[in-house]
Amino acid sequence: MKQLRLKVLAGLFLVAGILSWGAARLWDSVGTLPSVPIAAPIVLAVIAVVLTATALSIRTRLKAQRERRPGAKGVEPLMAARAVVFGQASALVAALVAGMYGGTGVYLLAFLDVPARRDQAFYAALAVAAGIGVIAAALFLERVCKLPDDSDNDEGPGKARA
Repeated sequence: MKQLRLKVLAGLFLVAGILSWGAARLWDSVGTLPSVPIAAPIVLAVIAVVLTATALSIRTRLKAQRERRPGAKGVEPLMAARAVVFGQASALVAALVAGMYGGTGVYLLAFLDVPARRDQAFYAALAVAAGIGVIAAALFLERVCKLPDDSDNDEGPGKARA
């Protein structure tokens, strides 16, 4: 499985931000710009918490398995693979969403004297911060589930971490 590349995530963020800024500018010149929902940063923060909890759970189970604790519950490779795919998909979507709200927020910075627009810029900034949190949690989950290199594998074939 390929690892996430920060360059890809940053590229998605920048492209989505630029397109969103242009769309916000065009939309505002034609009509009323749609508002940034307050639920956006909340949903992204919940996803970040779920990813972090998953990573911590898998890390604890792997540690117990390595230490050969009695009654330790191992990590199924398929479960770890699913967790990594969930993390990668979440990071890619979060980069796009954070870029979208970032572009809209940059456009709204010119209108901070209007209270409603100031609130929208604040919600957009929160969504960007929560999106970055999702990306960080996804990278942490991917690092927890990473297979060791062949040279690091002292346990023999089939015994590597998930």
